[in-house]
Amino acid sequence: MILNNLKLGVEVVGAHNLLPKDGQGSSSSFVELYFDGQRFRTTIKEKDLSPVWNETFYFNISDPSNLHMLTLDAYVYNNIRASQSRSFLGKITINGTSFVPYSDAVVLHYPLEKRSIFSRVRGELGLKVYVIDDPSIKSSTPISAANDTQVHSHSAQTSAPKILRSEVRHTFHHLPNPNHPQQQQQQAPAIPVPHQGARYIPEEMKVPEPQPPPQLVRMHSATMAQPVDYALKETSPFLGGGRVVGGRVIRTDRMSGCTYDLVEKMHFLFVRVVKARELPAMDITGSVDPYVEVRIGNYKGITKHIEKNQNPMWNVVFAFSRERMQASVLEVVVKDKDLVKDDFVGLCRFDLNEVPMRVPPDSPLAPEWYRLADKKGEKIKGELMLAVWIGTQADEAYPDAWHSDAALSVDTVASTLIRSKVYHAPRLWYVRVNVVEAQDLVPTDKTRFPDTYVKAQIGNQVLKTKPVQARTFNPLWNEDLLFVAAEPFEDNLVLTVEDRVAPGKDEIIGRVIIPLSMVEKRADDRMIHSRWFNLEKPVVVDIDQLKKEKFSSRLHLRVCLDGGYHVLDESTHYSSDLRPTAKQLWRPPIGVLELGVLNAVGLHPMKTRDGKGTSDTYCVAKYGHKWIRTRTVVDNLCPKYNEQYTWEVFDPATVLTVGVFDNTQLGEKGSNGTKDLKVGKVRIRISTLETGRVYTHSYPLLVLHPTGVKKMGELHLAIRFTCTSFANMLYKYSCPLLPKMHYVRPFTVMQLDMLRHQAVNIVAMRLGRAEPPLRKEVVEYMSDVDSHLWSMRRSKANFFRLMSIFTGLFAAAKWFGDICMWKNPITTVLVHVLFLMLVSFPELILPTVFLYMFLIGVWNYRYRPRYPPHMNTKLSQAESVHPDELDEEFDTFPTSRSPELVRMRYDRLRSVAGRIQTVVGDVATQGERLQSLLSWRDPRATALFVTFCLVAALAMYVTPFQVIAALIGIFMMRHPRFRHRLPSVPANFFRRLPARTDSML
Repeated sequence: MILNNLKLGVEVVGAHNLLPKDGQGSSSSFVELYFDGQRFRTTIKEKDLSPVWNETFYFNISDPSNLHMLTLDAYVYNNIRASQSRSFLGKITINGTSFVPYSDAVVLHYPLEKRSIFSRVRGELGLKVYVIDDPSIKSSTPISAANDTQVHSHSAQTSAPKILRSEVRHTFHHLPNPNHPQQQQQQAPAIPVPHQGARYIPEEMKVPEPQPPPQLVRMHSATMAQPVDYALKETSPFLGGGRVVGGRVIRTDRMSGCTYDLVEKMHFLFVRVVKARELPAMDITGSVDPYVEVRIGNYKGITKHIEKNQNPMWNVVFAFSRERMQASVLEVVVKDKDLVKDDFVGLCRFDLNEVPMRVPPDSPLAPEWYRLADKKGEKIKGELMLAVWIGTQADEAYPDAWHSDAALSVDTVASTLIRSKVYHAPRLWYVRVNVVEAQDLVPTDKTRFPDTYVKAQIGNQVLKTKPVQARTFNPLWNEDLLFVAAEPFEDNLVLTVEDRVAPGKDEIIGRVIIPLSMVEKRADDRMIHSRWFNLEKPVVVDIDQLKKEKFSSRLHLRVCLDGGYHVLDESTHYSSDLRPTAKQLWRPPIGVLELGVLNAVGLHPMKTRDGKGTSDTYCVAKYGHKWIRTRTVVDNLCPKYNEQYTWEVFDPATVLTVGVFDNTQLGEKGSNGTKDLKVGKVRIRISTLETGRVYTHSYPLLVLHPTGVKKMGELHLAIRFTCTSFANMLYKYSCPLLPKMHYVRPFTVMQLDMLRHQAVNIVAMRLGRAEPPLRKEVVEYMSDVDSHLWSMRRSKANFFRLMSIFTGLFAAAKWFGDICMWKNPITTVLVHVLFLMLVSFPELILPTVFLYMFLIGVWNYRYRPRYPPHMNTKLSQAESVHPDELDEEFDTFPTSRSPELVRMRYDRLRSVAGRIQTVVGDVATQGERLQSLLSWRDPRATALFVTFCLVAALAMYVTPFQVIAALIGIFMMRHPRFRHRLPSVPANFFRRLPARTDSML
């Protein structure tokens, strides 16, 4: 990209509902644009309160690196021709952080703002703002001071602009080091970090000393009311050269000033195999099929073989975990691939004590040519280019290295599947298709009117309108169809008009194919202009007949890409992102979330290898559009990952999800339909984290199996949330949870479920095409796709959750009942005194309530949670669940069980639903009785109640309110000797009122 060609394009579309300023109920408006010392002006639209300009201007960007600090100001003025002056109609300001490439730009209608507190403005201004890099586009001529009174139009015309790809990148931030004197004063600047692999900046390199195991300092089990083994444990590990104590990293090394300090430093032996030359011929044909085997002790990695090449090139990197190496000699062996037995070609040996250590930001170690030797150590023909060094996770070669830290033969296929990787989920759009009508349809049988409907399809998504039976060839539907599409748009929108000629038999009348890349984008609910599309015959039979009918049939459509919604692709309760699709609506980030995936301990064996149980595990973390996958640690039940990742946080009400999976793709058959097995997952809500604190906890991996809940091991994580804008974070609590369009034009529950299902399938398909792929079962487990399915266990858990909400109300009612029964006379007398004081001075009631809540909140601060919440087996009703209920929960949909078992479960469901039905009916009955007080459904009861209301009104007119309230309160708290065991008169009267139960069938 040439920086000098970078420009800011501003398309002034139009304004709406401007304020009249000319004294005749209208205005002659124009717009002035200000950016980076440049000013442009549109033409004047005479006497128009909703003018349309459609004029485009291009500003030069002097310093692209400073673009996020600049602002675009747009002022709307009314032109006063008589006095050659202008009056203010409104303004808008757009920050540079909202500028997007041309491909992401949509028209936004900004409400006009006041210039001062005394300004009167109304209306909105429609702009399309984007950054573009195209040498063919010339900048508009700015307005100078000399010709300030003139009005110019600088509408630019150009060919299709080139999309600015370089602007689409993710930016991470350095986090401040509280012990660094310079960083105590200011926040470290934002820097771009490459996407590949984990990011770890180590301390000064030196031979690592053995580190003590993490120490358990506190166990949170008493408050969780579940077994201690399932509880969350807080640890105090060594991270980044320091120990974590009380949520802070206490430095033990003065030189360890690293920013990314949430993981332990791990050393690896890196071997880069570049190429070979002049290898000796090993076959009868005079050629060689070479490959390289890198061995150290029992660990080895193998490159792919290259057929018939004496000067092959591999350029691959192997990484061996230093702590697991038990040999002091590294052997790099060149072999010839053969059908029966591979032939030895030559080798190179390296003493590990002589291998250099590399400390970034030092330059990468340059590879060298090494002469091959035979098994006796004598030099032979052929050379191998290698680079051997010791480094850490900070090394650039780490993400793409083939990790050979297991006593297995790791070939090129398996090595690809065990690498760490950062993925970016595609940006999803809702596609809204409004099928209005068709015109001049030509059915095959022209003696009858067609029974038509429209079938719309995008990829695997197919929707149909309702069939229209009308005595006309111009059917009218006016029906909305909704789809999900992902960028880049690969599928077209295909609409087919079909005629139902007989039951189960449809004939195609015509078809329209619309590329999604040509569909208009919008970020609000403005009206999309409809278009007529010509229907084409699906099969050409007669050329002459086709020419006659080619444009005779048309379809009337409104099609748009809705960018004002957030496309829900995960469970609503565990959403990790709530931003709309249109990037221009994104707010600045409020903070940075850092995750250190340390290790796992006590994992349950997921497979058997060489007669013993083992696992090949990796971790997946998901937050927003960014997914990460750690490397797979092969053949280890206590794997160490020590990889750190960073996300930008835009909303505190979001959830980070971390899952552990067993890699089943490393066998001889590879991915032969075998699914990666889930080991467990952890959810962490950002709003439950304190700012700047390092959370180091060991999370139990709990999975529900058909046999019950099972602990699969523990995952050790380090988490830190750093707030970059405290004001923006507090402002977020006052904003709607979802974007504006979800409330302006909401979807139905059925639509949301269908769209969520399609969105998860699209994300799983796109991530499954990466290398290494994130498989569909992983994406579905991380997205909680089955959270909406019915289960007896979840129903009971939600019922008890509902009951626990009312425990405080029940406790207050029980306490008040004890007061009324005078079980503690001293407390009852004190309550009487307090009650009479509040009745005498009612203005003290609300202040007393708020003061009480303030004191309770301050008191509870001492007992605030000091750890993130985690899965609770007791709350989930997973400890005492019946095996048959678990079997029912794991059953497929539709069911795959026997009819007898399904009948039993159906009868049980009817029993449970009957009790729920009774409770709902009882609640409805009470409400209907309340309504019948004045409805004269029971004329005697209504007459009694109306008479009582009249007497009560007259009594309250002549009696002070304090006296009435005091008498009612004292009567309710009267001594038990003045009470009767029978129900009170008001209760008896209320229960005798009629309800609508008599009208139920």
